[in-house]
Amino acid sequence: MKRLFDIFASFMGLVFLFPFLLVIGVLIVADSRGGVFYRQVRVGKGNKDFRIFKFRTMRPGSDKAGLLTVGAKDNRITGIGIFLRKYKIDEFPQLLNVLIGDMSIVGPRPEVRKYVDMYNEEQLTVLNVRPGITDYASIEYHNENELLAKSTEPEKTYIEEVMPAKLKLNLRYISEAGMLTDIRIIFRTLAKIIS
Repeated sequence: MKRLFDIFASFMGLVFLFPFLLVIGVLIVADSRGGVFYRQVRVGKGNKDFRIFKFRTMRPGSDKAGLLTVGAKDNRITGIGIFLRKYKIDEFPQLLNVLIGDMSIVGPRPEVRKYVDMYNEEQLTVLNVRPGITDYASIEYHNENELLAKSTEPEKTYIEEVMPAKLKLNLRYISEAGMLTDIRIIFRTLAKIIS
């Protein structure tokens, strides 16, 4: 049932949003050098790596300076990138990941390998389900970049405070997983973006 919903929702979303996504693509190319998409290796279900689709919001090669971004003050972010990140539009291409089966609409956000390697045994259970575009942690930490921007040691803050808290929310999602939970999370995500 969940997979059928994911296929239907991602396909309809891509069809409906196609003209808008095309305009975004043109704006990204016009704003800075580099391609439209950024593909980063993330860890998915079964602890397997996959490449996530995102609209490019940073200058090419920016990830060499660190995997975390620290709010709008991060000078690696492009002009259009600030707007795309604010309204989570950079995440829209992940509908492709959902369609091909790497991800789900709702599920724990996929993490990069560097941080997954730090998970304890309980935390690793989040890899028993498909990662998602949104979940409880996405809603609770919608301003994660701004939180990290206030820290003198952003990576330490992420590893010691933010990541464990997000994983606790991921584990909560797994314990409550079901279509009604997914629908509630989708509506809460939309409300958060609009507000």
